[in-house]
Amino acid sequence: MSYTGHWKIIINSPMGDQESFLALTQSGNKLTGTQSSKFGSGNIANGVVDGNNARWSIDITQPFAMTLEFSAQIDGSSISGTVKLGSFGESRFKGSSA
Repeated sequence: MSYTGHWKIIINSPMGDQESFLALTQSGNKLTGTQSSKFGSGNIANGVVDGNNARWSIDITQPFAMTLEFSAQIDGSSISGTVKLGSFGESRFKGSSA
């Protein structure tokens, strides 16, 4: 399976459910792309794929400046995992290919 593609995810954050969109490209064990939401968009950083698992981070400035650190798994057209929300702890997310 590959992370390459477009994904719509819902992050269960302390501020309620937050919709986000991923445009990912997997090349070997490297993961690149962009992530966007109502708070803005940016390039993902530190993207690594290990089998069915992936990790990446993105720096955001809205609604608070912080680095979001994602850990994900894919299963067919579904994606899920956790995201560390800076000092706000960790939340779960899930989504599907868009």
